[in-house]
Amino acid sequence: MAGNRRTWVLVDGENIDATLGGSILGRRPQPDERPRWDRILSFVADSWNQDARGLFFLNASVNLPMSFVQALLALGYQPVPLSGDPDEKVVDLAIQRTLRALQDHGDDVVLVSHDGDFVDDLGVLADGSRRVGVLAFEEFRNAGFAQIPGIRFFDLEYDAGAFDAQLPRVRIIPIAEFDPEQFLR
Repeated sequence: MAGNRRTWVLVDGENIDATLGGSILGRRPQPDERPRWDRILSFVADSWNQDARGLFFLNASVNLPMSFVQALLALGYQPVPLSGDPDEKVVDLAIQRTLRALQDHGDDVVLVSHDGDFVDDLGVLADGSRRVGVLAFEEFRNAGFAQIPGIRFFDLEYDAGAFDAQLPRVRIIPIAEFDPEQFLR
């Protein structure tokens, strides 16, 4: 890839948090059960051997969580706080606009979300001129992403190592990775 090329990591934090709390844990995550966002940027940069820049989209219609914003800045993310009417999905709208804007850039992109609202826009970017990826929990990723030729899939826990605690997930285990000791505890 080009020497000055970079990867944009677009984070739909609401979607990841909702999936983690609602579908995996069934409760609000404890601090050690939350993603280590810095590991995600490092994982993407290492995987694609180039600079990774993170945009973290936040719904700030009600309030702006300044301590979280400051933490994101310290980790190398650019927070994107958004506001709108209660019925507007401001984070989704902003990510869709960003994906469309990236059509005019030669950079690669990794979307951190499970949301099928981004399938069409991500599909346009997967034209063979750039690398395109989705980083999410594999079992909750929208099936529409699998229809996009050439897209790379990464798992937040197993590939990116974004968690300190092992999450209570049920996944299909390739036989080469099967360790019965994991089940004999």
